[in-house]
Amino acid sequence: MMRDDLMVQQQVETPWQHMVGVICLNCTGRKQVKKVLPILFTVAPTPVHFLNTPEKTVKRIIKSLGMVDVRYKRLARMTKDFLTWDGKDASMLYGIGKYGSDSYKLFYKNEIPDDIGDHELKRYVREELNEHLYIS
Repeated sequence: MMRDDLMVQQQVETPWQHMVGVICLNCTGRKQVKKVLPILFTVAPTPVHFLNTPEKTVKRIIKSLGMVDVRYKRLARMTKDFLTWDGKDASMLYGIGKYGSDSYKLFYKNEIPDDIGDHELKRYVREELNEHLYIS
């Protein structure tokens, strides 16, 4: 089970898993997503595994998040895009918008976006910056 005090993005292992988490978080609460992702990543830990997992299996796992058909379509198309993605701009991946792009910059590129819109990402940046200021 994922730790409740950390953001979903802090508990995944790869950029692809990060993007899956972003899509799963859309129109859903993080507590629900934190229950689903460990199961999904046990069955499909990589993009190739995901694409080889029967659609029925994935939909059964993500059903509790709602919008199962739309969410599955986004996950599948993003995963196909991910296989040829250059790793630069996350918003080039299907289903990944501003939040996904900002969180990718923060957690994988170690960049702080200028205009973060999401309140949890803003809080994370504030806390991290304060922590580093006290350590320095």
